[in-house]
Amino acid sequence: MSTNAKESVAISSVLASAAMTVMKLVVGLMTGSLGILSEAAHSLLDMGAALLTWFAVRIGDQPADERHPYGHGKVESVSALIETGLLFVTAAWIIKEAVSRLLESTPPEVETTWWAVAVIVVSIIIDIGRSRALLKVAKETGSQALEADALHFSSDILSSTAVLIGLGLVWLGWPKGDAVAALGVAGFVLLAGWRLGTRTIDVLVDAAPQGIAEHIEKMAAQLPGIARVERVRARPAGPAVFAEVVVKVSRTLHLEQVESLRRAVLDRLRAELPEVQAVVIAEPLALDDESLAETVRVLAAARGLSVHHVGVATLNDRPHLSFDIEVDETLTIAAAHAVATELEQALAAELGDDVTIDTHIDPRRASNFSGAAPAGNRLAEVRDALATASKGLVDQVHQIEAQEREDGLYVSLHCLFPDDAPIGEVHHATARLEHRLRDAVRGIARVVVRAEPASEGLTG
Repeated sequence: MSTNAKESVAISSVLASAAMTVMKLVVGLMTGSLGILSEAAHSLLDMGAALLTWFAVRIGDQPADERHPYGHGKVESVSALIETGLLFVTAAWIIKEAVSRLLESTPPEVETTWWAVAVIVVSIIIDIGRSRALLKVAKETGSQALEADALHFSSDILSSTAVLIGLGLVWLGWPKGDAVAALGVAGFVLLAGWRLGTRTIDVLVDAAPQGIAEHIEKMAAQLPGIARVERVRARPAGPAVFAEVVVKVSRTLHLEQVESLRRAVLDRLRAELPEVQAVVIAEPLALDDESLAETVRVLAAARGLSVHHVGVATLNDRPHLSFDIEVDETLTIAAAHAVATELEQALAAELGDDVTIDTHIDPRRASNFSGAAPAGNRLAEVRDALATASKGLVDQVHQIEAQEREDGLYVSLHCLFPDDAPIGEVHHATARLEHRLRDAVRGIARVVVRAEPASEGLTG
C-alpha cells in the first residue's frame, strides 16, 4: 500500500479525534460528568497521538540516506513511545479526579441526559470505524504508528462503554457511579499504554520479532549446499526487519559457487519474507566428507599457492600425500623450502601426524613471455621429430607451433584420439609423445599438447 494511503488514514484519525473531543467536552461541561470529561481528555490525547502518527508516517516512509542507512522507520516507534507517555499522564489525571470525587462526602451533581448518552454512542461508532480502518492499513504496511493509533481507538470503545455504565448508575441513583466509571476509563487507558509501550520499547532496543530468527534459520538451512546456519540476528525498523544471516558452506567451493549459494538464501528470504532485508554472510567450513586431496588444495589456496599432481596413497600402512607445489622461480632454495614446509606443517596440524607428506617444488614462471620465430630449420626439425614420435601413440598431429624464448624452445601441438579413448590412456600417450620429442630435439623448455576427439577432425 502506498504512503498516500497511510497519510490519508492518519489525517482522517486526526479529524475524527478533534470532532469527538469537542462533542465530549461540551456535553461533559453541560452535564458535569467526570466520566465524559475524562473521555474528552482521552479524545484530546487521541488527537495529539493522531497528529504524531501522521507526522511519523510522513517521515518514516522516506528512503534511506547517508545519515540513516537503515531508513527512517524508527520515527514511528519514537512517535508511539511519546503516545505511551501521554496515555499514562492522562490516566494519572483521571485517577486523581475520580479518587477525589469518591472521597467527597457530597459528590458534584451529574446530570444524565439523552444527548450525553447520544454523544457516547456516536463516539463508540466512530471509534469502531476508525480502529478497523487504521488496523487494516497498519497490517498491510507494517506501520507501528498506525497500529498504535488503532489501539487508542480500540481502548476508546471500552472506556466509552464504561462511561455509559457510569451514566446508567447515576440515573439509577448512585452519584458516585460516574467516578467509578472514570476509574474504569483510566484502567483501559493504562492497559493500552502498557501494551503499546512494551511493543515500542522492544523495537527501540532492537528486540527481534517473535519467531523471525527461527523462521529465517529454518528456510536457509533447507537450501542444498548450506552446511548449517551459524547465526541469525534480526531487528525491526518500522515496517522492515533487518537481518544478518551467517551460513557455513564447504571451504572447497569456488567463490562463484559460494556467491551462488548466498544469492539463493537471499532470493528465498525475499520470496517468503518480503519485509525482511537481509545480509547473508557465507563462511568456510571443513566438512566431514572432505577428501585429503581437497584439504591440500584448500590449504594451499589459502596461502596463495598452486598445487598439482596431488596423490593419495597408503605407504607403510599410513596415509601418504604427495603433490607438486609451484613457487616463484626467483626464490632461493631456502625460501622455497620454507614455503613448502609451512604448508606441510599446516596439513599435519589439520590431518594429524599419522599422515606422511612428500612435496615436490616446481618453479612458477612468468605468465607473459617474449619470444621470436625459430631460427633456421628449427620448426622443420620439430615437425619431423613429431612425425616420428607420434607413430603408434596418436592418430594425427596438427597445428604445430614453435617459438624461441629466453629459457628455450616452446612447442605447442594438437593431436587426435578415438572418441571413446579413456582420458587416462590419452594422458599417458601425450606424456610419452612429449618425452620422445624432448629426446629428439635439443633445447626444448616447454611442450603443450592438446588432445582432441577424432570427431572434431581438424577444427580444434
